[in-house]
Amino acid sequence: MNTLVKTLSGVQSDAAPEHRRFAVRDWFVAAVVRGFPPVLGLVLFVLAWQGIATAIPALPTPAVTWKAAVALFADPFYRNGPNDQGVGWNVLASLARVGAGFGMAAVIGIPAGFLIGRFAFLNAMASPIISLLRPVSPLAWLPIGLLLFKSANPAAIWAIFICSIWPMVINTAVGVTRVPQDYLNVARVLNLSEWKVFTRVLFPAVLPYMLTGVRLSIGTAWLVIVAAEMLTGGVGIGFWLWDEWNNLKVEHIVIAIFVIGVVGLLLEHALLAIARRFSYDAV
Repeated sequence: MNTLVKTLSGVQSDAAPEHRRFAVRDWFVAAVVRGFPPVLGLVLFVLAWQGIATAIPALPTPAVTWKAAVALFADPFYRNGPNDQGVGWNVLASLARVGAGFGMAAVIGIPAGFLIGRFAFLNAMASPIISLLRPVSPLAWLPIGLLLFKSANPAAIWAIFICSIWPMVINTAVGVTRVPQDYLNVARVLNLSEWKVFTRVLFPAVLPYMLTGVRLSIGTAWLVIVAAEMLTGGVGIGFWLWDEWNNLKVEHIVIAIFVIGVVGLLLEHALLAIARRFSYDAV
């Protein structure tokens, strides 16, 4: 009996490392399968960039751009005056404007979306206005902002506000209209007040739609601020990009494009992470 127990325990102890070995191998294979396409895409992108830069000498090669980026990010927060600041300060200035304009759009747009979705009269009244104003280019709003506020900074915030409000209004309103009528009928039978209908029925059901609108709006806000800063000047990543063009530092322009893309990607993923905490399939 003791011999049998020892034999079985020996088999189990041999099987455990074997199982771990298979688990590690499976994990490694899965990681390679997941990581290979993005890495291949990146390699092909760099090779294509190198080929184009070789054919067009005015365009910096990946190596030249990398060398410039290393020097640039060695001190991203230097200050040599109001119009000569590191790329870090310019990104932070742009994010501050985005936060102000996007925040105001959220404070106004989300409640407006609830009201438009909840009441058919408001929906019918607001739909033509939204359809008319939503496609307007961000740069078309900038002169109106300069006329109203007489200053570049609030004009840029105004452009962000007016362009990023529509996705939140529309998605929130759509979410309200898609709340099952049975939910509202039960709330009516229970004699719930309009506030309780909002907090207990509408808000939980609409939250995934609302977060989708927020995610779309933050992307719009980031696009708008870059274009607005190129026209208004001051401190910001858009102004920095345009200033580097005036100085004919093409490698810095390429770096600015990558910085804009990375910051936009981080904002997108941050909001996606928040959205996944509330919904797994609606965002």
